[in-house]
Amino acid sequence: MKVVFMGTPDFSVSVLDALVEAGHEVVAVYSQPPRPAGRGKKDRPSPVQARAQELGLEVRHPVSLKGAAEQEEFAGFGADVAVVVAYGLILPQVILDAPKLGCLNIHASLLPRWRGAAPIHRAIMAGDIETGVCIMQMEAGLDTGPVLLRDATKIEPTETTGALHDRLSGMGARLIIDALARLPSLTAEVQPEVGVTYASKIDKAEARIDWSRSAEDVSRLINGLSPFPGAWTEADGERVKLLQASTITSDLAAGEVRLSGKELSVGCGAGAVSVLSLQRAGKKAAITAVVTQGWTPPRCFS
Repeated sequence: MKVVFMGTPDFSVSVLDALVEAGHEVVAVYSQPPRPAGRGKKDRPSPVQARAQELGLEVRHPVSLKGAAEQEEFAGFGADVAVVVAYGLILPQVILDAPKLGCLNIHASLLPRWRGAAPIHRAIMAGDIETGVCIMQMEAGLDTGPVLLRDATKIEPTETTGALHDRLSGMGARLIIDALARLPSLTAEVQPEVGVTYASKIDKAEARIDWSRSAEDVSRLINGLSPFPGAWTEADGERVKLLQASTITSDLAAGEVRLSGKELSVGCGAGAVSVLSLQRAGKKAAITAVVTQGWTPPRCFS
């Protein structure tokens, strides 16, 4: 098929690679414009733009698709379908209607649960036992379109957003290739109204750990916000990010820290967490056994 691909972050790169490897003709790639990054704050292309350029593909990064010129250019590619995954711009109806077979979105949740910006984070933070990927026929609403294909996967108890992100990216790549191969014969399933939830964008204010909460809540927060923005706490004026945790039974008071052998435990309002990975200010993230070598953890986190 002639495909217009629309995506921006790392999550989208494996999908672009899969389309090319499957022999589809990617006639254009759309991605968010380069943004200032790094210490020098120089404009850096998105992961998708960088990969597309390596593949010799034509890249567009308009700041909006509402203008007539941008819409005419998009239609001029004569695409059979547009594949959209974490692109970052709202697609006007004229864009949605331009490809012969419409626009297909790869969404990292089991719709209608977790529509919106941060479905992977929210699934872990909510304690969901499974999530997945949906291939959705796009329409004007926010992730409201009918679903063509879906695939589910278990969320492991200590799985982080980073790890789950990578698994779902691979699942999405495989599923979209299957969807394109079967597209004429697939039946779109209208999303039910029951079970709709919204995955709002992560606010950095959510990242500070409240040790008065239960160990289950704290563990989900730590794993759900890892690696970014990273759940954090303070000890003697030092900010420490906790990047992976599991729940344990303990008599520790809320915020109280215990280092026993290579295990770092912190008490919560009910139960405690075992910290599996952390990052001190100005240091690299590492497993707890490595970080605590030469470092005496504080008696209490706040």
